Amino acid sequence: MSDNTWHSATDIQKIFDRIAPVYDEFNNWLSFGQHRIWKQMTVNWTEAKHSDVGLDICCGSGDLSQLLARKVGKTGKVIGLDFSQELLAIAAQRASKKYPMLRLEWVQGDALNLPFEDNTFDCATMGYGLRNVTDIPRCLQEIHRVLKPKAKVAILDFHRPYQPWQQIFQKWYLDHLVVPLAQQYGLKDEYAYIMPSLERFPSGTDQVKLAQKVGFDSVIHYPIVGGMMGVLVATKTVRTEHN
Repeated sequence: MSDNTWHSATDIQKIFDRIAPVYDEFNNWLSFGQHRIWKQMTVNWTEAKHSDVGLDICCGSGDLSQLLARKVGKTGKVIGLDFSQELLAIAAQRASKKYPMLRLEWVQGDALNLPFEDNTFDCATMGYGLRNVTDIPRCLQEIHRVLKPKAKVAILDFHRPYQPWQQIFQKWYLDHLVVPLAQQYGLKDEYAYIMPSLERFPSGTDQVKLAQKVGFDSVIHYPIVGGMMGVLVATKTVRTEHN
C-alpha cells in the first residue's frame, strides 16, 4: 500500500480492520468534534420516521447507525453493514451499552453486493464509505435496489473544495497534521490514502449525475464546511406501469 492506491476490496478491508481500535478517536480529532453534527444532519436528510426500517452502509463503529436508530425509535429497526469485522464488533459493543432498548443489527457484507432483497428499507445512510468503494455507480445502484419507493438515502463524505486556497489548506492539513499523528500510532500508510482518494472522488455535481443514472430522483448535493465535506441526498423514483 506504499503507493497510496487501492489494489482491491481485500486491501481496503484489511486497512479498516487495522485502524478499528483508533477509528473513533481519529474521527473526533480530525473533525475537532464536529463530525457528530454532520452525521446528525445526514440522518435528518433521510427524513426517517418512527417504525421505519433503516440501513447504514459502511457503518464503521456505528455512529450513524445509532443516530438513525434513535430516529426510527423502539418500533423501528436499523441494520449496520460493514465489511470490517473488527469495526462491527466495536459497533455492537458500543450500541449495546448506549442504546440497549433500540433495535440495531450488525451485518458483515459488501456495499457492492448488498445481502438484502429489493425494496427492503425505508431510509439509508452512508458515512465516509462511497469514496472508498471500488465501483461507485455499482454501489449507488445497489442502494437504489434495496430502498423502497419514495425512500431517501443521505451520503456523507470528504470532498475536494472548489476554491484553490481551500484545496491548499486541506492538503496541508492532511499532510502535516493527520498523517504525522497516524504515524505515531503506526498507521501512516492507512491514513495517507485519504488525499489520493479525494483526488479521484467525483465532485458533488458528478455524484448527482451518477445517482440519477441509476434511477434516483430529486438528487441534491449539499456542500458543507466550505465544500470540504458534502452530503448527497437522493430519493428513489416511484415508477408507474403503463399498459
